Amino acid sequence: MRLFVGLGNPGTKYEKNRHNIGFMVLDRIASDHGFAPWRAKFQGQLSEGRLGREKVILLKPETFMNLSGQSVGEAMRFYKLGPVDVVVFHDELDLAPGKVRVKSGGGHAGHNGLRSIHQHIGADYDRVRLGIGHPGHKDRVAAYVLSDFAKADQDWLDDVIRGCSDGAPYLADAEPAKFSNAVAQRTAPPRSSTGTKPPKPKTEKAPEPFQDTRSPLVRLKDKFS
Repeated sequence: MRLFVGLGNPGTKYEKNRHNIGFMVLDRIASDHGFAPWRAKFQGQLSEGRLGREKVILLKPETFMNLSGQSVGEAMRFYKLGPVDVVVFHDELDLAPGKVRVKSGGGHAGHNGLRSIHQHIGADYDRVRLGIGHPGHKDRVAAYVLSDFAKADQDWLDDVIRGCSDGAPYLADAEPAKFSNAVAQRTAPPRSSTGTKPPKPKTEKAPEPFQDTRSPLVRLKDKFS
């Protein structure tokens, strides 16, 4: 069994924020893979289903971002899971918009949701880092992550969310490389051939055959001259 956690803040006020991309990914996984309806449990919203061979619990903590670990720890203990069974989807300032990276363990890099999870279950869980870019200065970070995605972001955002859903069964089966490849098929698909042929080289026109326009008498005279 795996526990997939999406980070965000509850309520319609926050649902389109950059900080809520983790919620967005879990909603897509639940929809695409036929998970059970969401229900309130463990101080969050929970849905159950299967991805490939694995049973997977989807959890969206509703404790607000800074207390996400309370919900995650409660769910993990109930299902008797260890940190290695947990995968957290979260926004990542240090990745360019549209970039996705899988990471196992490590620090929280100042992310308040991860900081809280560290406090409750330790650092030995997997993360899917969903790049949203950086506003350029640390003083602007809070306003940036709590703002909605711009209209210009919608194409890459949709590709990332769909790609994570496509690759979710691989992630459940502990195959992060295959998950990353599935995401890349959406975010950076291979270029297809246009099917156009290179222009043919120009060929010189063959010279027309020589036509003798002299009269028979002139030709005869020229022959014996």
